[in-house]
Amino acid sequence: MNVENLRLINIRNYQDLYIELNKNINIFIGKNAQGKTNLIESIYMCATGRSFRTNRDREIINLKKDQAYIAANIKLGNYKKLIEIKLQKEKPKRIRINRNELKSFRELESGLYVVLFSPDDLKIIKGGPQERRNFIDNAISQLRPIYSYNLSRYKKILYQRNNLLKSNKFKGDAKSLLDLFDVQIAKVGTSILMERNRFLNALNALARDIHRQITNNREDLTIKYDCQLALDMDRERIEDAYLELLKKNMDRDLEYGTTSIGPHREDFIAYLDGKDARIFGSQGQQRTVVLSLVLSEVELIRNEIGSYPVLLLDDVFSELDDERRNYLVKFFGKMQTFITLTDGENIKSMENLDKTIYHIEDGKLKMGSCL
Repeated sequence: MNVENLRLINIRNYQDLYIELNKNINIFIGKNAQGKTNLIESIYMCATGRSFRTNRDREIINLKKDQAYIAANIKLGNYKKLIEIKLQKEKPKRIRINRNELKSFRELESGLYVVLFSPDDLKIIKGGPQERRNFIDNAISQLRPIYSYNLSRYKKILYQRNNLLKSNKFKGDAKSLLDLFDVQIAKVGTSILMERNRFLNALNALARDIHRQITNNREDLTIKYDCQLALDMDRERIEDAYLELLKKNMDRDLEYGTTSIGPHREDFIAYLDGKDARIFGSQGQQRTVVLSLVLSEVELIRNEIGSYPVLLLDDVFSELDDERRNYLVKFFGKMQTFITLTDGENIKSMENLDKTIYHIEDGKLKMGSCL
């Protein structure tokens, strides 16, 4: 799969841009705040329907304009698809596929799979549990649209349950009312937990092998799901155990006014040679773990759909040493790749690859060499 071209109108600092893209490697070079990441963001939006930089669509629109437009022609094997996104400051975004408008961005099944790697990804290891949950939720949602739907349902039920726990109005018969929510939350929550467990098991197998290659067998990486429920049972037994745990924690939940178990509390831990990488890993080791996770996601998508995703690398080359940079370059021949750089220094490792280089200054692109 690949993105053939991209059209942007009033997207951040781009007034009107049309660009034909290389099916192999596309390199965007420019100083900070010139618009490199805006291109990566637009491709990501065409794939997923949302930005990786903000939850507020209005922030993507040029400050001087009230609406904006993104369009991409993508090639999926022998099939082509046009994806269009219209943004308006006071209205929900609108998405069309081959001129047919979707009812909601949640209906988007673009067929375009992307994997993003950025300096902020170090938060996957260094940050809190929410950063790690976001990583696995975003990855699974691409492969399983029903997973995104279940996450949305879960958050709504959780919100209602927590409101009930906090409300003095229902203190007298809260337990009987909670039973109704618990049946729903256990059903949806079990689906989420099982899907996360399946994903992390597959990711662990791939990441362990990739990490050994990157470190020349010097380090052993293991990913473990930190879950309050045993997931080595069939669905019915997991759901029953979930309900039992909710009942066990009911008095505590009423006391604190919040739900103490479920997918919103889960985490995963990356171990290097048996030690928690978040606590004991150096920054270089943590960055290598993140690289292993990202490249494992690439391979996992290929295993699931039979072709490689599009790889988006946002200003990461300067963060990597020569060893990790060279390993990353090995992947470029397998898929369409978009790379942002602040200068041309790191292109030397890609001399023999099929690539197109663009220089960016204040939202304007010019093709040329890195010299």
